[in-house]
Amino acid sequence: VPPHTPVQEAPRLMQSADAGVLPVVEGTDSKRPVGVITDRDITVRVVAEGRTDARVRDAMSSHVSVAREDDDLDTVMQIMASEQVRRVPIVDERGEIVGIVAQADIVLEGKNDQRAEETIERISQPGR
Repeated sequence: VPPHTPVQEAPRLMQSADAGVLPVVEGTDSKRPVGVITDRDITVRVVAEGRTDARVRDAMSSHVSVAREDDDLDTVMQIMASEQVRRVPIVDERGEIVGIVAQADIVLEGKNDQRAEETIERISQPGR
């Protein structure tokens, strides 16, 4: 979703995709990520403040660390742990979004249960 999108559109897209996060991209012609917006972002930054005219850019998190599609799972887990995030956008060689790896993916698909458990513990540590 581009940053100029009305924020009310984001939950509709999340619902249709059965997702709690959407990548925010530069624009309709560019899939380069500039942030992410979560259902929690919308609740805390828009709904709780009673805003009715907000755009995605008003609620999104603009600091986003990405992994490349050829990175290994350990690299993705390191990003999650160091940034304390539950989801990492994945980009191709052009820097355009091709997917997202979520904490649940690590648990379900990871080969090293111990490493996955350690990553989740680090993600969940009290804020910095």
